[in-house]
Amino acid sequence: MSNIYSHRQLVPGGGAGSNRVNELIDALKQEFDNLQQEAAMYKMQRDDLEHKVQQQTDEVNLIRQGLYDLQATQKNMKVQYDNEIRALQRDMDPQRIHHSSSSHAAPPPSHPQPPPPTIGQGQNNIFGAIMSGGGGGNQVLVAPPQMMDQPPPGGQSGHPGGYPGPNGPPQSVPQSGGSSAQSPYLNGSGPAPLSQQQHGPKRQRMEDGPPQNMGLPPNSQQPPSSLYNSNGMPPQGPPGQQSLSQGGYMNVGQSSKPVSKMPKPMNSISQIPQNISEGPQSSGVPPTGNAPPSSGPQSNKRKNNPNMGAQLPPGNRTPIKQGPLSSAQSGLGDMDPENVPAQLKKEGSDWFAIFNPKVQRVLDVELFHTLDHNSVVCCVKFSGDGKYLATGCNRIAQIYDVHNGQKICVLDDTSVDKTGDLYIRSVCFSPDGKHLATGAEDKQIRIWDIRSQTISKLFPGHEQDIYSLDFSRDGRFIVSGSGDKTARVWDMVSGELLYKLAIDEPSQKDAGVTSVAISPDALYVAAGSLDKIVRVWDTRTGILLERLEGHKDSVYSVAFSPDGKTLVSGSLDKTLKLWDMSHCGRNNSSQKNQAKTTLNGHKDFVLSVAVSPDGRWVVSGSKDRGVQFWDPITAQTQFMLQGHKNSVISVALSPTGKLFATGSGDCRARLWRYYDEM
Repeated sequence: MSNIYSHRQLVPGGGAGSNRVNELIDALKQEFDNLQQEAAMYKMQRDDLEHKVQQQTDEVNLIRQGLYDLQATQKNMKVQYDNEIRALQRDMDPQRIHHSSSSHAAPPPSHPQPPPPTIGQGQNNIFGAIMSGGGGGNQVLVAPPQMMDQPPPGGQSGHPGGYPGPNGPPQSVPQSGGSSAQSPYLNGSGPAPLSQQQHGPKRQRMEDGPPQNMGLPPNSQQPPSSLYNSNGMPPQGPPGQQSLSQGGYMNVGQSSKPVSKMPKPMNSISQIPQNISEGPQSSGVPPTGNAPPSSGPQSNKRKNNPNMGAQLPPGNRTPIKQGPLSSAQSGLGDMDPENVPAQLKKEGSDWFAIFNPKVQRVLDVELFHTLDHNSVVCCVKFSGDGKYLATGCNRIAQIYDVHNGQKICVLDDTSVDKTGDLYIRSVCFSPDGKHLATGAEDKQIRIWDIRSQTISKLFPGHEQDIYSLDFSRDGRFIVSGSGDKTARVWDMVSGELLYKLAIDEPSQKDAGVTSVAISPDALYVAAGSLDKIVRVWDTRTGILLERLEGHKDSVYSVAFSPDGKTLVSGSLDKTLKLWDMSHCGRNNSSQKNQAKTTLNGHKDFVLSVAVSPDGRWVVSGSKDRGVQFWDPITAQTQFMLQGHKNSVISVALSPTGKLFATGSGDCRARLWRYYDEM
């Protein structure tokens, strides 16, 4: 029995075959891994391609949607403009009848009308295109009838027309009369002319010579030639005697073909006075808003309203809840002052302010002094102690006592040829208040000793007009900006040129420097230029640190905040931008310094910007004749001030007190007081 279960133990055999199987399995596994990796790679490529296709699809959809939106906006604007043109035509009918009847009774004089002064000489007149609108077209040149029909005191007529000189803008020479004879439209607004058959001939070409009558209504009178000297300027005399009060309109004049140093032409009629209730402007399109006729009960609405300028107790001054502004009413400039609640506005005899209903009212404003000039006021600047204000106009710089508004000093270089105009584009006090620097169209920087009223230093070298000056806080150097595409740093002690900061990029042909500013610590120089770019240089090395791009049109003004961490720029694209300067020059070269805030609200070119000494407010002046106070934190406007009858070319804030100054094409500088509302 035992033999049944006895057997030989099996011994594994065939070792070579087993190894072969394992090798095949490993080979299959390796091939599988390779295929898996290739599949993952193909999947990533597919996902990347799908992502790119999706991005391009989204961009196409955005472009398509943008086109649809633009088309819809264009249709809405066309309907709106058509309605407003019809309304303006209805408003103009009584005036046409009035002018037609007056023309038979009082034909206009036949002697030619002397032209007002032009701003600028030569081909590099930056302000020319601002003031004239830069362009051609056949717009009718006529002032609002309600402003021309007012007889001036003493039987003298104002100078209602204007003719631009070579490459220069037309300027409104002030009308006679004071603020007691204001037009019903506080901003000089009135019904806009609609056709040449209604009011006068088309604009004449430059080569045709000065236009005759400039499209004056038949019943308006021309000023006698004795009111002007050989340069077309009002005769100078004691303040308040020879100066005529400011006209309430800008004469739209033609200009020759813009050259490389001037802004691009715009076929705009924004120079015709506009009611503050007007909507946005478009090239060649009449202004929006239904302006009332110059006569009738509506003209006296301000005068007869007992609530105008009424002041409410502080507890009642809360923001007024209103519906959102439409696209045609996107700022305070579009609000009709006639319909603004009394607690949201303040009025004087010839000015008014509108406060933003969307924010709490924390400021108030009032007129302090009006300083009449014999020509356009190109610049205003306070002294370091805030006691004096300097202004620049044709041929002379003037210094006023801020407290009483009296003129205490007139700086005039008598050695300069008196032929033609020579506008002082920039003025700046030295920190110690002993000197005043002036920059003019003759390419010279003059450093005046204020006490002796003589020139102590002369800095030649610029090749074109000088548009901006700024002292360092320690007074060691001064920076100048010119249409020759350079900013230059000068040593005030030796008079030597320290650095020539040139814009020599081949791609930038139109890069004239319009404005310069030195940071409070004197380490940086910022310059705005016609090529839409703000540049920042190191004052110690002259090296370019920043190119701040974002504006869509020429940059006309720059200013640092008191702490130097923010730079403000104002542009012809109607916006202000705030730039972060806390890490100037240390940003990644591949990453552009983007504007941290954009301030929208002006209806026309932003010509000047400034920052309050405490950094709480940014102030801007514009070709829309308005001044706006902005909160840089919320990007909201506190109030909009209308106190000039022409472009606000320059704004400045007192470094020591709650005062600010404005200079305008209406031949006035004005001092204002702003203060915290109690």
